[in-house]
Amino acid sequence: MIKLPKIKICGLTRPCDIAMANRERPDYIGFVFAASRRRVSPCQARELRKELDKKILPVGVFVDAEISQILSLVNDGTIDIIQLHGTEDEAYIARLKKETNVPIIKAISVMERGDVQKWETTAADYLLLDHKGGGTGHTFDWQLIGDTRKPYFLAGGLQISNIAAAIASTNPFAVDVSSGVETNGVKDPEKARTFIGKVKRTVAS
Repeated sequence: MIKLPKIKICGLTRPCDIAMANRERPDYIGFVFAASRRRVSPCQARELRKELDKKILPVGVFVDAEISQILSLVNDGTIDIIQLHGTEDEAYIARLKKETNVPIIKAISVMERGDVQKWETTAADYLLLDHKGGGTGHTFDWQLIGDTRKPYFLAGGLQISNIAAAIASTNPFAVDVSSGVETNGVKDPEKARTFIGKVKRTVAS
């Protein structure tokens, strides 16, 4: 049975992006603190968080960041969830777990069968399955996921045209979209509305 997945829109950078999220009500939004054209500073993220509906959880996206940087953003209430998108290992995750009790998402590249299963025992609360490198706007072969007990966010090239097939093929805990709801490199409210509606209709049908 396919369940309605949670929805995360990543890479919000502007007040109008927050207004869009408040209207369309994804479950999560993402602030990127790593090198990216969508990168925001801690100060920017704090100001954007102030305007975010309290029912929407903000995720901080990091790549091999200093743990103190992450904890600072957790402790001041800027983010509610940590997403690790670099080469962070189990020792790193264990250190974070010792210092904070917020959920942790570990992003992995899915390049061959068995990649997901290697991370089934991770201390991270969720996996995020992505195309190699992440943030490329490209999908990966969903058949490579295989069976896993670990709840995961499906990412990598998701967009309006393929989200129904993605959900039907993988039945993920959540779907994660960024460039798929952008036009000319910025979030497009109409695309976000259509994407979210498509997710809900796919499961309802």
